[in-house]
Formats: sequence, C-alpha cells, structure tokens
Amino acid sequence: KIIIDGKETAEYTFAMNYYWMMGDNRHNSADSRFWGFVPEDHIVGKASFVWLSLDAEKSFPANIRWERLFRKVR
Repeated sequence: KIIIDGKETAEYTFAMNYYWMMGDNRHNSADSRFWGFVPEDHIVGKASFVWLSLDAEKSFPANIRWERLFRKVR
C-alpha cells in the first residue's frame, strides 16, 4: 500500500528531480542509504575534484591511487 496525504494510491509522479548522494565514508559519514534521496532544490554546490582515492585491496601507502588524486570530476 502507498498512502499519500492519507489516501491510498497506485501511482505517483515526482514534482522534481531527486538524487542519491554518496558519503565519503570518513568518520562514519551518512549518505542516501541512511537519509534517502535528496530533492534537487536541497543540493548546494557540486563536486569539482577527487580529493583522495584509496584501493581497499591494498594497505597504506600502496593503496593510494596517485593517478586519481585532484582529478577533475566530469
């Protein structure tokens, strides 16, 4: 069952775009898995570059992906 404004409905059309936001996993950061999709008018700014990229399969410092650091986000 889907209830909107107290009434059961079978369909819904979103009025604006919603985005899934990913956290950086630093110090237990939350992301859309925790608080859900974000409406477009709640987004401030945008990502511009990769600050840090690590390979989970390796240990420090060999896990640093030097070729990705400070690359522009497309």
